Amino acid sequence: MEMVNMDDPLDFESEDQLLSSPVINQKSRKKVIGLDELLTDYFKEKSKVIERECKRAKAKKNYNSDEDDGGKEALLSRKINECRNQMREMSNDEEISTWGVQVFGDQKPPPPLVFPELGSCALLQSFMSNKLQTLIEPSIENGDNFLEGLLVNGWLSKLVSTCCHVEKLIAKWTFNLMLYSSKEELRTSACDFWWIILSPENKAEKLPIRIEWFPSYSDLQRALDTYGFLFTSSSHPKLSNMDSGGRGPPKNIRDWIKFTTACCLVRSKQPIFSASEAEELVKFLICLSLDRQLQGLQVLLNKCMQSAISYFTDKEWSTSCEKIARTLSCRIPMDLNCLRSVECISGVVTRSNNLRSAVSYQILLACFDHKVTDEVDILNMLISINVKDKNCDFFKMYIYLVLTENWLLSNPSLELEPVIYEMWGVFLRNCSCQINGTDLRSYASKVRTKASYLLHGTTKK
Repeated sequence: MEMVNMDDPLDFESEDQLLSSPVINQKSRKKVIGLDELLTDYFKEKSKVIERECKRAKAKKNYNSDEDDGGKEALLSRKINECRNQMREMSNDEEISTWGVQVFGDQKPPPPLVFPELGSCALLQSFMSNKLQTLIEPSIENGDNFLEGLLVNGWLSKLVSTCCHVEKLIAKWTFNLMLYSSKEELRTSACDFWWIILSPENKAEKLPIRIEWFPSYSDLQRALDTYGFLFTSSSHPKLSNMDSGGRGPPKNIRDWIKFTTACCLVRSKQPIFSASEAEELVKFLICLSLDRQLQGLQVLLNKCMQSAISYFTDKEWSTSCEKIARTLSCRIPMDLNCLRSVECISGVVTRSNNLRSAVSYQILLACFDHKVTDEVDILNMLISINVKDKNCDFFKMYIYLVLTENWLLSNPSLELEPVIYEMWGVFLRNCSCQINGTDLRSYASKVRTKASYLLHGTTKK
């Protein structure tokens, strides 16, 4: 029997022309085509890689073409510096520091805070013999430690309020703790103790508690000296020269301010300072307001300044106000600090306005080296300044503008002199209308904007 080849076509397949075409060896075809395609793809990819390498090399060469000038980054930096220098020349701009001086230098060692004699004070002895001592079970081995406990928990103020008497030892001890202790709890409690003793809210003719020893102005001044307070203007470093390490106001300055406030509020019951000493206190408070490290205490400083201003009698104030203003004009730098010294005199009461106006006026006189003698001379000097001059110092103009504003607008008596306000209006119009809006000089826009605002308010009146 004939063997049938399984690969032979079937009978009906041989009749189909499409199926009867010669069979192609798929294996060999695949192999030949595959090699050709792979070879072609290989050379194509190779050429692409070479092309990419050429482009990278070209880009790298272009990027490093400025190697002699320090690289592309150095070139860009140089161009920016050139533009900045050109803009500075065009605008005549000057770097002006912000307000702020350092009013504290190196601190001195504080006086001793331990008083061995405290254990024998009458208040402590009477307390120990009282039945109340059994309620707190104190240890009297150390009088200081025992009294510290009474001070912190409020018992000491209650005891002196009950007996209406403060012994000399206790007064000195609590005063030193308040101004020199490094422990916040002790100095705060001591400050509260003195505030209760002075009780400024009490309107009685005399202090309700008899005090055997009361701190004087020299004690407050000695505390400032221990803190490193710089009493002379020549000692005040500018803000840029401030030392960040170890120099600055101590924590006790907060309690110094609060105690000074209380002392000024009890004038009607017990005069503590003389008029000249109160003048010094006002000047110290204004100088403290110039230290940027004390900005967090500005509310306390404002309250203290208001109490110090109200300490004077009406007869004393007219003279003391002028003295304070003259001294400050010689002490404060003629930059943004002089504006700060005026702004820190807050409040709308008559005396605050008087002091703000007097300080502004005296600083204006100092700005013009005292070449002017009265109000009209100052305004004539201001009007004569040519704001169109390319050498005009608009920073000084801004200082003049703000000082004149505080001098005139804080002094209602000048309203009786219409010529003063007419000249003020001329000065404002010069600053508002003659300074070009495109002027790039330093403070030019500030002077123009503020003058326009003030001119609008003057015209409206």
